[in-house]
Amino acid sequence: MKTFLKIFFGIIIIGAFGYTIYYLYNKSKTKPVLYDTTAAFETTIIKKTVATGSVDPRKEIEIKPQVSGIIQELYVEAGEMVKEGDLIAKVKIIPNMVNLNNAESRLKRSKINLKNARINLERQKDLFDNKVIALTQLEDYELAYNTALEEKNAAEDNLALIKEGQTKDSKKPTNTLIRSTIDGMVLDVPVKIGNSVIESNTFNPGTTIANVADMSDMIFEGNIDETEVGKIKEGMLLIMSIGAIENTKFNAILEHISPKGVEENGAIQFKIRANVKLQQDEFIRAGYSANADIVLGKAENVLAIKESLLKFEDDTTFVEVEVTPQQFEKRFVETGLSDGINIQIKSGLTKDDKIKSSIRQTN
Repeated sequence: MKTFLKIFFGIIIIGAFGYTIYYLYNKSKTKPVLYDTTAAFETTIIKKTVATGSVDPRKEIEIKPQVSGIIQELYVEAGEMVKEGDLIAKVKIIPNMVNLNNAESRLKRSKINLKNARINLERQKDLFDNKVIALTQLEDYELAYNTALEEKNAAEDNLALIKEGQTKDSKKPTNTLIRSTIDGMVLDVPVKIGNSVIESNTFNPGTTIANVADMSDMIFEGNIDETEVGKIKEGMLLIMSIGAIENTKFNAILEHISPKGVEENGAIQFKIRANVKLQQDEFIRAGYSANADIVLGKAENVLAIKESLLKFEDDTTFVEVEVTPQQFEKRFVETGLSDGINIQIKSGLTKDDKIKSSIRQTN
């Protein structure tokens, strides 16, 4: 019995030792590396660069008064459409007291001089009728009277200009009525009734009463980095995205590239301008921020692969193509346009070729 137990436990120990050796041997064997494959596909590749900026009207006008005073009436609000010549506001003139006093004093003096000139002229006419004086003497007094009359009229006009902004005999509309100078939309009315306004002159730009813009002619103004500006040219297509308008793209045509760069945050930026192509029913508000993709190149319906599949050897480009299961060979390819993710394959591959992509995940 003891002999049997010894033999039995000996077999168990030998069997356990043998299994352990077998397990460790299998564990130490190198598993073959398996690769997943992929294929080329047809797609449209667009190579582009991005410019950031905003959308604004090409023609935006600040309406300013021609006289200083106080806003008496406002006839428009932001968002309204106006035509050239439509009333925007009315200004009540508050004359300068010194100028007003001088003008009134001038008018009084001119009336006194006119009255005196009239008396002298009438006296000289009586003398002329009685043939006491010659005609030339009478003409001198007529000249003095006409001069005094003209001075009185000029003094009245000057006083009217100071008080009302126009002369009494002027056939033009009073410049206290502020009118739009273009057709368009009122974007902003930054003043209220009762606000003081200053006329536009040589030394002062004047107070803006309203901003009017043609909203049918919009432009994109943005910046592009110096590393990209050499790749673009006037006439290129821009695909514009506006953050406030989701799921809508707008086309624009690049029409200007600044010849001089400006340093912003340590980088040189060049300003660009593009004409936004709006459809009849499309409307963009002024000042929207936007990003514009500038199309540098486009290849439609071409054979392409993921650019990460490419491998490089000296001056050649190749991929690894499966010839038998898990056996691959180099296949040199000619590439074309790339968008940074996909790249065009001009020659060297077909849709049926299986291309080595990544190591297959195995348990």
